[in-house]
Amino acid sequence: MQIPHDTRRALDVVVALVNTAPEGNEPDGLSDTGALRTFVNEYSISGVGELSARDLAGVRTVRNKFAQVFAASQARTAAGLINELVATAGTTPQLTDHDGYDWHVHYFAPGASVGDHLAADGGMALAFIVVSGEQERLRRCEAPDCRRAFVDLSRNRSRRYCDSRTCGNRLHVAAYRARRKEAGE
Repeated sequence: MQIPHDTRRALDVVVALVNTAPEGNEPDGLSDTGALRTFVNEYSISGVGELSARDLAGVRTVRNKFAQVFAASQARTAAGLINELVATAGTTPQLTDHDGYDWHVHYFAPGASVGDHLAADGGMALAFIVVSGEQERLRRCEAPDCRRAFVDLSRNRSRRYCDSRTCGNRLHVAAYRARRKEAGE
C-alpha cells in the first residue's frame, strides 16, 4: 500500500494522539496545555499559536473521535465518524511546500484551532485508509496488557502488536517459557 508522505505523517499524528488517552494505569498524556504544547512541538504541527484550555478540550474531543474510528467494526461507521470530524473542522485543502517538504496538501483552514487542524488533516488521512478499503489496518495492540493504537502498514497485514520489540517480544518470550515449563525443562 503506497501512502503519500503527508498522509503517512498525519496517520502517525493520529496514532500518537489516540495513544495519549488514559488507559488502565496510564495517565492522560494531554493532562494540561503544557502537555498539549509538548505534543504539538514533538509532532511539528504547523501553524499553532498560543494554546488555551479550549484548545485542550477540542483536541481531546478529536482524540475521542479518532479512537472511535479505530474501534469501528464497519467502514460505514468509520466513514460517518470521519465525515463528522472533517465537516466540523471546516476543511480548506491547500497545496504547500514548507519546512523542506515537497508539495503536499494541508486540509485545515488558515488560522484553524489546533483541534480543527488535527481533525482536518487526521480525518483526511483516515479517509484515505477507508476509501482504499484498508480499514482493517487501523488496529489496537493484541498484547493483553496493551491497547495502543497503530496502523498496520505491513505488506500482508499481519502486524499484531504496537511494537514487536516490546509487546510482541514479551509475549513470545512468555509463550516460550510456558512451553518449556510444560515440557518439564
